[in-house]
Amino acid sequence: MQVSYSGKKDVVALSNITVNIPRQQLTAIIGPSGCGKTTLLKALNRLHDIRDGVQVTGSIRIGGEDIHQPQHPVPELRRRVGLIAQKPYPLPASIYNNVAYGPRIHRHPSRKELDTIVERYLREAHLWDEVKNRLDDPAADLSTGQQQRLCIARTLAVEPEVILCDEVTSALDPVSSQKVEKLLLSLKERYTIVLVTHVLRQAKRLADYIIFLYLGTLIEAGPAEQIFTQPRHKKTREYVQGSMAGI
Repeated sequence: MQVSYSGKKDVVALSNITVNIPRQQLTAIIGPSGCGKTTLLKALNRLHDIRDGVQVTGSIRIGGEDIHQPQHPVPELRRRVGLIAQKPYPLPASIYNNVAYGPRIHRHPSRKELDTIVERYLREAHLWDEVKNRLDDPAADLSTGQQQRLCIARTLAVEPEVILCDEVTSALDPVSSQKVEKLLLSLKERYTIVLVTHVLRQAKRLADYIIFLYLGTLIEAGPAEQIFTQPRHKKTREYVQGSMAGI
């Protein structure tokens, strides 16, 4: 797979990426700033489609099927492959309606069913006890950490297969970050999670599998323990040991 940007000067952001992401594990994409981590993440649910001048070539397969085939509509793909952004973006609506929004579109449940769905996924996001008495309040009234967990609940409510996380704790305080990390650990046995992180300590705490990118190329991928203790490539070893020049 390759991702390139056209303009005054064509730029290849990712080149010849071939990797298998294991199911129902947490995969961390690591590498220096500008190496293509978020570019790779966004390719997995076709978010590059919304930008002019971005070309994705090659094949991206989920469940053995190429996501670029016309029989796979983009809205359904993004239901199956949800994205949680670096900064939380709750809908301009109540806490309840943030979680209910996706199920209303995709499944048209009754109000009673919606009540059950909202409670279930707020519980899964470890947020229910904090908001159960204020479900009609605007989501914007929540703290940043609570908003991020609400966005996770909103993603879970449409029953995705894959959860993409783009530096989801970088805007949070240490206590909120710890809560989100604990949440991701509790989810990874039921969902395939792909996490972009620039914090190696976080990757060590959370990841089962590592993808290491450098200057838009895949340097190494493998089980987290192997990458952090016995990397095969010199650049990987330099990066995980903090001795790579320029970082």
